[in-house]
Order: sequence, then structure tokens, then C-alpha cells
Amino acid sequence: MLYNGGMGSWREWEIKSVKISDKEYPELLKKIKNPPDRLYYRGKWKRDLFKNCLAVVGARKMTRYGEGVVEKLVSELVQARVTIVSGFMYGVDTKAHEVCIKNGGKTIAVFGSGLNQVTPAGNDKFYTKVLESGGLVVSEYEAEMQARLWTFPQRNRIVAGLSKGVLVIEGGEKSGSLITAKLGLKQGKKIMAVPGPVDSSMAKATNWLIKSGAVMVTTAEEILKELGLVGETVKKEEIVGLSKLESQIVEELKRESLGVDELARRLNKDVVEVSQIVSLMSVKGLIKEYVGKYMLG
Repeated sequence: MLYNGGMGSWREWEIKSVKISDKEYPELLKKIKNPPDRLYYRGKWKRDLFKNCLAVVGARKMTRYGEGVVEKLVSELVQARVTIVSGFMYGVDTKAHEVCIKNGGKTIAVFGSGLNQVTPAGNDKFYTKVLESGGLVVSEYEAEMQARLWTFPQRNRIVAGLSKGVLVIEGGEKSGSLITAKLGLKQGKKIMAVPGPVDSSMAKATNWLIKSGAVMVTTAEEILKELGLVGETVKKEEIVGLSKLESQIVEELKRESLGVDELARRLNKDVVEVSQIVSLMSVKGLIKEYVGKYMLG
């Protein structure tokens, strides 16, 4: 069955479908327990899109630490032609989709509703952006089906099922990302987790997963190895043309986020001088400021 909406730019994309008996149906998804009989989708369906998929999931209330991890890992994984799969929700999901698109990658958003129901509503414009970037939005539900509490956990089996592995970046004690990880484990997928600060409530899920046997990862190279993509490479961009003080600031921020006063103390420099330098570095896009602290951009 095909649907065609009439309002809003994403609605101009026709909803199509692929059945489990079709050759285009993703092979990995066929192998899971209770695969959907039909997937509805908007976007350009290309088989190559499903070749090397990674599920990236995590907290809806993402911390700045989690945001930085997503920025770093996803931007590098995209260089290795990994397709990023996630659930289009707040926090880590949306950030993973965004970083993927920003870096020229392809992403698959799996809805917990029908494709004419945008959840969350704030992602309305981003829905169109996913499609325009060459990505896909998919769902097993009819177009007008509204999201329910049970549809999100059910959706998670598809997020994991499309992917070679599941990467968890942040999550609370009862995080929905744990559901995706457990589903992925049952499906025989690689389960990876990024460790978080021991005093952060948003690190409880990932630290628990690591203690329970998930693979701890901190670099894109480690993730590629777990996915069996050892031939793929990640280009490293070096920051060049820096002054001595700028280089010292970069080295300090590689360790942790710091405020101007802390940077000045560590470098034994005048606060005013450091403040001027970090402001210029921020304008250049070398570093970013968040809640009074600076971190690498």
C-alpha cells in the first residue's frame, strides 16, 4: 500500500513499502525473531545503505559529555562509510542522525509510530533533512499509527536488527537503550558501550553494560574492529597553524573541559590573555563553550 501526504515538505515524499518476501528486504533483519512482515519507508531505498549499519542509541536527556562523544565517534565512523541507525527521539538518537548528516553520511531513522506521525514533534523539519540527505525513515506501522508506550520497545528490535552492532552512549538506570542492547544481544549482535563518569546518573547504563560483558569502546577504530570492518580507515584531522599558547590550550582541553580561570592557572598565564585567546579560538571553530567551560570543537 502507498500513501502520499499533502502538507509539509516531508509529506511530499511518497510512502512506499517492502515486504519480507522481497529481495530488497534487509538480510540482517530477516534473521531476527519476529521480523516485521512489511516495512514502510520514505526516502531512496538502496541496498548498499544496509551493508554496514551501526545502531547508535542512548539517553534522551543527553549530557554535554554524551554530546561530545556522539560528535567524535559518529563523525569518524561516517568517514568509514558506516550507516548510522537510530530511533529519531530526543538526545543521543537525534544527535547521532544530525552528526551523520553533517559529515556527509547516510542514516536510517526507525520510527515508533507511522510515518505520518512525527515523534517528537520538534523533529518535523529534521524529518525532511534526513530525506534530503539521502537517508531513510522506516516503520512497521501504518502511516497514521500514533506512538504508544509499547511501540518504542517494539521499534528497538528493528533498530538492532538492521545493524551489525549496537553502540550505547549514555543512559540512566532504566534507559530504553538497555532494551535495544538486550535485543541486540539476543540477535547475536556486537554490543558496545562508551564508559562514562562514575558520578553521572547518565553513565549507569553504559557502565553496567561494560561490567556485564559489553565491549568497552572509546574510539572509532575500536568500533570498526568489532564490526569486522578492519579494512576501513578513519582520517585524522590535525589542528595546524596554532600559536604556542593555542597549542597548550588544545592539549589541556584534550584531557577535559575547562573554564578560563582553570586554563590560566594550569598554564600559568594571565586570565585576560587566556580569555582573549579562547574567544578567538571559539570564533575559528577550534573549541566550543558550554556552561562556562571550553572543549575541543
